Amino acid sequence: MNDTPIKTRSSALPGHLIRRLHQLSTRVFTEETRAAGFDLTPVQFVALDALRENNGIDQARLAEAIAKDRATVGSVIDRLEQKGLIARQVSRRDKRARELTLTDEGAALVAAMTPVVEALQARILPGLTAQEYDQFIALAAKATAFAPE
Repeated sequence: MNDTPIKTRSSALPGHLIRRLHQLSTRVFTEETRAAGFDLTPVQFVALDALRENNGIDQARLAEAIAKDRATVGSVIDRLEQKGLIARQVSRRDKRARELTLTDEGAALVAAMTPVVEALQARILPGLTAQEYDQFIALAAKATAFAPE
């Protein structure tokens, strides 16, 4: 069997490459965090991390902070609440809104996972030099800064 990768015209398009990087990122995250004894998805982790930095924000602000739609964030919040990692309470400012806070267990989990998540980042972009890695991060941040909401 031939081990040469099949090339297509679309294999060099940004959308295809971003999708492939997302697949790689999710796979590496899942492998590394499970091997370390954790059971969170990348979105669940980033939600907890956002709450660590912005404890007490509502669901709409959390969705904005992690660039996910409100329905997805609602499902994520439900799962995190079921796991005992976050708590919801009615906002004092707006009775329709629910403020989200990390529980002690949630804060401890995100603190324990952070070094693992930071360490796996290099595996997401294999083959890049340190300078290329930094350049990729800068370019990806620039591109997403101009992305429509």
